[in-house]
Amino acid sequence: MKFNALLVAVGLAFTSFLAYAQLTVEITGAGANRLPVAIADFTGERIVAQALTSVVRADLERSGLFRLIDAGNPLAESATPAFEDLKNRGADAVAGGTVATAADGRYETRVRLSDVPKQAALGNPAYLHTGAQLRATAHRIADFIYEKLTGEPGVFSTRIAYVVKSTGRFELKIADADGSNDQAALASREPIISPAWSPDGGKLAYVSFEAKKPVVYVHDLASGRRHVAANFKGSNSAPAWSPDGKQLAVVLTKDGSSQLYVVNADGSGVTRVASSSGIDTEPRWSPDGQFIYFTSDRGGSPQIYRIATSGGAAERVTFEGSYNVTPRPSPDGKSLAFIARNGGRFQLALMDLATKQTQILTDSAKDESPSFAPNGRMILYATEIGGRGVLAAVSSDGRVKQKLSVQAADVREPAWGPLVR
Repeated sequence: MKFNALLVAVGLAFTSFLAYAQLTVEITGAGANRLPVAIADFTGERIVAQALTSVVRADLERSGLFRLIDAGNPLAESATPAFEDLKNRGADAVAGGTVATAADGRYETRVRLSDVPKQAALGNPAYLHTGAQLRATAHRIADFIYEKLTGEPGVFSTRIAYVVKSTGRFELKIADADGSNDQAALASREPIISPAWSPDGGKLAYVSFEAKKPVVYVHDLASGRRHVAANFKGSNSAPAWSPDGKQLAVVLTKDGSSQLYVVNADGSGVTRVASSSGIDTEPRWSPDGQFIYFTSDRGGSPQIYRIATSGGAAERVTFEGSYNVTPRPSPDGKSLAFIARNGGRFQLALMDLATKQTQILTDSAKDESPSFAPNGRMILYATEIGGRGVLAAVSSDGRVKQKLSVQAADVREPAWGPLVR
């Protein structure tokens, strides 16, 4: 195949990839004081450069933190930006790049990010990639720009897991954070619930009803192989990884009602963590591994508690309202996302753990399954719109909102994967 034909093939494949990405993202709200940034058209191999810049722009726009400024002309990585023109256009930063063919047939993309007011370069990374790695490379470029301009890691290269329910079929899907490149890790006629990412991003724990009862599995994503992590008498549910990836907190009914246990990730060594006369469920480890947060009705109504991983007395965390469930500590351990019943509606709430102040982040009515982005900036969750399950995301300050949906199917049980360098 001649090189020009190869470029056309790459472009067609990329366009097709965009058209058939199943999970679509709609921005429904943006943050205040967005940073004005210009992403110029990259130079070099035209189709590849266009594909890269379009994804970078979409990533930054979707974050709600940036306002995209028209850069005017294409900008090569080695060229000096037209700083005065960019300043007049209102840009605080500009990125340009060049795509060239490397000796081994791959592409080499070089990017330069510059501070417009200071007329100074902020970084100049290079990426070697194939045509099939266009989206992944564009996400890495967007992560670089995001981190340089905000001081915190970008999450465009991360992945999300979710469950799609269609007629008589459940699929555990994995996709890029923008909803593209979706792949089925498991398909079943029986329900699949509670996917949870291992800290290294290489495994998913989940609950499947294939055995006509809930069983916890650990699925290795690279090999596609899985093993049973909890299949005791009764129900086995709600897996949550320890920060070191060696253990899972699970909910078992093997000794009666739903109670908290810890098992090794290989399924060995089960230990009971908490005891109560009520139902204890939905565990999540604190980022430092010292506590497990969980939902319990031990006080009469569902509330959130925490207990030291070594055991002992449980401490109640939520007191406002009569129904607070599904605790999810933020990656820095400073706040807690959960679902609160508020005026008959089930909504995503965020509590500052130091001050106990709580903010309702959504205006929907059937929210469930919150999951933090690994930089703590966004929270992914499931909700219902028009009788159909969709995914949505909201920033931790409530200003940036997104809706993610799959046509003609229910989407639920989201889990945002970790940063993987």
